[in-house]
Formats: sequence, structure tokens, C-alpha cells
Amino acid sequence: MSDSVRAYGAVTKSFHWITAALILAIIPLGLVAADWPADTDAALSIKTTLFSIHKTLGVTVFFVALLRIVWALGQQKPGPMHPERKSETLLAEIVHWVLYGSLVAAPLTGWLHHAASTGFAPIWWPFGQSLPFVPKDPDVAHLFGGMHWVLTKVMVAAVVLHVAGALKHHLIDKDATLRRMWFGTVALPRVPHHRTPVIAPVLAVVVLMAGAGTGVALSVTGSDQQTAAALEQVASDWTVQDGNVSITVIQMGSEVTGQFADWTASISFDPQAEAEAGTVDVTVAIGSLSLGSVTDQAMGADFFNTDAFPTASFSAPILRQDDGSYIADGTLTLKGTQAPVTLPFDLVLDGDTATASGQTSLNRQTFGIGESMTTSDNLGFDVVLDVTLTATRGAQD
Repeated sequence: MSDSVRAYGAVTKSFHWITAALILAIIPLGLVAADWPADTDAALSIKTTLFSIHKTLGVTVFFVALLRIVWALGQQKPGPMHPERKSETLLAEIVHWVLYGSLVAAPLTGWLHHAASTGFAPIWWPFGQSLPFVPKDPDVAHLFGGMHWVLTKVMVAAVVLHVAGALKHHLIDKDATLRRMWFGTVALPRVPHHRTPVIAPVLAVVVLMAGAGTGVALSVTGSDQQTAAALEQVASDWTVQDGNVSITVIQMGSEVTGQFADWTASISFDPQAEAEAGTVDVTVAIGSLSLGSVTDQAMGADFFNTDAFPTASFSAPILRQDDGSYIADGTLTLKGTQAPVTLPFDLVLDGDTATASGQTSLNRQTFGIGESMTTSDNLGFDVVLDVTLTATRGAQD
């Protein structure tokens, strides 16, 4: 069961080949899932299943790698077959350490990316989809997603080098390096006890940190490249000082909330008016929406189609109700379609400062959003729109 100076024991061998099988499955699964279309209900269901398998196997790899490392720390490590080849031996040690580290770091960053995201491709296990101290935040998800992407490439490179080294020993050197990792009893030569050079794990850490740093840089660059239609300031009797426009959709049975970062509002409002109290004209840059892991998909032609329809607008009179509440009863123009929309909202006045908050529900099919999603199984029909803002009366700066 245990390792010796001649060969690896059954436990180490089992860890090795289980990890190998998981890696050989998880890498192509991730590539296929990423490229799988999501333009119909059936295609999206397959894509979700592929990603769920990929993520579940990723979590499995993480724990198997940790257990393997813990086991290895208490074992004798068989020495290299050719200790006199110092450069080759050092390279092999570095690759081993990079491989060990990436088998932990790559699935961990993928898991953190998943935990910070909402509503897509669950991990198949009973312990929930969140992690302590990891917020559901698209920026956090994007950060760990970039790290995961680069670290998986580091892992693949380490696997390729590891396999190439094993084949070189077996086919060219014709030594027992590969045979001593396989099952069964094989007559193997005794090799000198080997102590790992300190420089090997140090260089491996440098490689992994460089990979993680590159992932962070790519995620930041990717965020900077996400552009939306630039909105100009508009004249308004009431100037918005702070506010939020957000939508909540149901995807795969889970709520996913996103916010529009760029929008303008031109508001005229008379607090003393009895019936028609003013007007509001809102323009929203659709491309400024952040909607978790499905942001890019939401911008596509079947959904918001931001290339053709970069903005949405809402124009409405502000009407005061008999009970003192207000509604904005007007027209929403979205993706080239106009439809009546009523937004009831509460209003609190404090001198020349007004704070409003309202909510309404829209049907995505009204505006041709997600027409390929003909059922609500993958994407719900109802979309909840939430608006909050604080405005002050007077001219803009």
C-alpha cells in the first residue's frame, strides 16, 4: 500500500490514475461545453449538462489532488532512475510541482468563479452552490474566471510535459520509470534516496503565480473592452444624483439579477399637482448590463441584440393616484418594439430632494427577447424591473 524507494504503492498509483482519468475527461468536456450552442431550449439544456459535469468533475479533481498531496507528504518518494542527469531531474521535479499545484489551483479558481456567479450549470452535489466569503458578484466571477482560464492552460502544459517525460523514459531510455507507477509486481532496481531540491517547488510557485497574475490581467483587460453605447447628458428639471436600474430573470430555476451601469433620466415633476404631475424620459444603454455568467449571451442577436439595438427608452407621464402614490404610465421601446408599460412607484419628498422606488414585471416575449427559448424551463417569461433613484430639483451642474 505504501511507497518505497523502489516503487510507488497501491494508494499512490490509484491516486495517479484516477487523477489522470479525471483530467482526460474534464479538459475536453470544458472545451466542448464552451463551444456548444445555446440558441434553442434543447441546445441550452445540453450545454448546461456538459458544464455541470465539467464543474462536478472539477470539484472532484480538487479534493482528489488534495488527498494525494496529503498522502504523498507522509511517504518515501522513489528516486529518479538517472540522478546523474541533474538538469533533466530538476526539470522533472519542477513539472511535477507545477502539475500538483495546478491540479489544486485550476479547479479551485473554477469553483470560485462558479460560486460568485448565479443561475447557470449547477454543481451536482448536495452542499449548495455558494462558498463562504465569496459574494455573488460579476466582477469577482470575471476575475476568477480569467485566473481559471490561464491556470487550466498551465495544467495542460504540465500534463503534456509529464506524459512526454514518461514516454521518453519508457520508449527511449527503456527504464522502469513508467512501469513502477503501474499496478502489479515488477522486478525494479533499487534507486538512491532522493530529496527534492528546494528550487523546484519555488519555481513551480513562481509559474503558478505568473499564471494567476496573467489571468487577473486578462480579466481586467476584458472588462475594459466591454463597451456600451455612450449616453450623453440630458436636460432635466430634477437631476438624478444616485440610482439603480436592474432586472431579475429566472434561469434554470434560479434568480439572476443584473444592473445597467449607464442610463439617463429627464424628469419634470410638480409635487403640488393633483393628477398629471410631470413626465419622465429614460434612456438605457443595454450594453452596460451586467447579468452574471450569461452577460455575453444576453447581448446576442436572439436576446437584446445590442449590435442592432444599443439602447432602450421609456417615456411616460407621471400620474398621481387618489391614495397619493404615483405611476409612470407610458411606452417602453426595446429591441425595436414598443409596448405599454406601467411602473408604480413610491415617492418620498424632502424639500428639493425626491427619492423614488418602483417595480414592475415585463414579459420577455413581448419584445422578442429569447425567442428560441419557447418554454420557461431554461429562461422564465417574466422579467422583474426594479428602479430606485434620488433626484434634486434644480439645474444640472
